[in-house]
Amino acid sequence: MRVQSLTLAAASAALLAPTTSPAIEHAAARTEPVVRREGAVLAADLLARVRTCEPVSHGRYRSDDGTAATIPVCGTRDAVFWKADMDIDCDGRPGSHCNRRTDPLFSDATAFEQSDGRYLSAENLPYIVVPAPSQIWDYREHGVRGGAVAAVVYGDRVQYAVVGDVGPGQIIGEASYATAKALGIRPDPRGGGTPSGVTYIVFRNTQVKPIEDHAAAVVTGERLAKQFVQDKPLPPRHTFR
Repeated sequence: MRVQSLTLAAASAALLAPTTSPAIEHAAARTEPVVRREGAVLAADLLARVRTCEPVSHGRYRSDDGTAATIPVCGTRDAVFWKADMDIDCDGRPGSHCNRRTDPLFSDATAFEQSDGRYLSAENLPYIVVPAPSQIWDYREHGVRGGAVAAVVYGDRVQYAVVGDVGPGQIIGEASYATAKALGIRPDPRGGGTPSGVTYIVFRNTQVKPIEDHAAAVVTGERLAKQFVQDKPLPPRHTFR
């Protein structure tokens, strides 16, 4: 997590090999992030579906320490969502981009572990961060758990991800290095991210197993997103392997 989001577990190491979808669009310059375009559901359709907010949180979150609490968690029958900034989570198993040298706030742990017991790799796995349970909101009471499927929208881009880490109970708006990079957001943990314009949609009662299977998150996320924009009810429970 960033300074705004402290992880809930302890150490591990080694690098997780990336799994990418077939549709990858590389940025023109080597210094720019790689932008993945996953699936056929349009960002505009997802944003239209979450245009109005029925709050499920009992209060509002801050985007960063010292900012006003203005961000509610909203809910529909099939999803919860929030609109916020994106801070860069570089925690988990260290690699060439996420380590104590590149990130002074680096933690080698994530709240959830992959199937072999090691912590997640923020460099390689697109995941998002949810706030720790608090009086504001408890994600566990709304069908959200580690491995829950999420659609992250930024501009005209949609990136599918999983819930992979937990942050502090007062702040919202954070995702892994890999999520930011795939969306064309600067993923540098030292001042990267974006101050606004990110929509996080988490589908209730879903879970990718194993959590590190990004290909499964893309396939199932696309299917859920299609149902979501068509306002079709989801079956009571989804567990994807």
